[in-house]
Amino acid sequence: MQMTIGQYFPGDSPLHRMDPRAKILCTIALIAGVFIAQNLWAYALLFAFAFGVIAVSRIDARFIVKGLKPILFIMAFTFVINMFFTADGVELFSWRFIHITDKGLKSATLMALRLVLLVMTTQLLTLSTSSIALTDGIEALLKPLSKVGFPAHELAMMMSIAMRFIPTLMEETDKIMKAQMARGAEFESGNLIQRAKAMLPLLVPLFVSAFRRADELALAMEARCYRGGQGRTRMKQLKYSRLDAIGAAITLAVVVAAAII
Repeated sequence: MQMTIGQYFPGDSPLHRMDPRAKILCTIALIAGVFIAQNLWAYALLFAFAFGVIAVSRIDARFIVKGLKPILFIMAFTFVINMFFTADGVELFSWRFIHITDKGLKSATLMALRLVLLVMTTQLLTLSTSSIALTDGIEALLKPLSKVGFPAHELAMMMSIAMRFIPTLMEETDKIMKAQMARGAEFESGNLIQRAKAMLPLLVPLFVSAFRRADELALAMEARCYRGGQGRTRMKQLKYSRLDAIGAAITLAVVVAAAII
């Protein structure tokens, strides 16, 4: 299994040097643009922008490709569902209960492209931002809500820890699966019910490992006298720069152009 969401790719590119708050806001704007886009030209613009950001970030493209592998099944399933169950439009192919229309094919293609863009956008954020910087950025953006009792720091900490442990748990799953297969376990053969039963020897040790890691993390935080965000200081203070303004302006221009198209 390959999962890159939650991993950090160290670097000194313009994307890495951007303020985490600016990157989070740009990511939200791009996600909004993905859902606003309604045709292939708009998606072509968003893909061109995404590939341009990947080039600027100097992140190895293999990390991006690895991050798309876990969603291939979801993409294929979504594509088939949208293509076969959209009845509107001009009929292109018909065989028994299967009817494919031009609108169904367009809807399926746009949905698949939407999933790819969403994963790529999230990857660019996490691969170019360390977990500490991401936590500080989320907390800073949510800080105004703390005046009404919203737990901004705690929520930011939970989100960053969850994202940090995604690749760890995926790696643990891969190790357990290989160990079970070496003992004769079959995960790919049989019908759906048999495959679900075969997953039990995998889920039990995975849950045990996850709870053990959570307990170790809680003990480590208590040993370091962690008591929440009140009174905490930071070695690096967040400051917006001209680079953040340029990145935000380009992102906003792309999203507006995709909406207009």
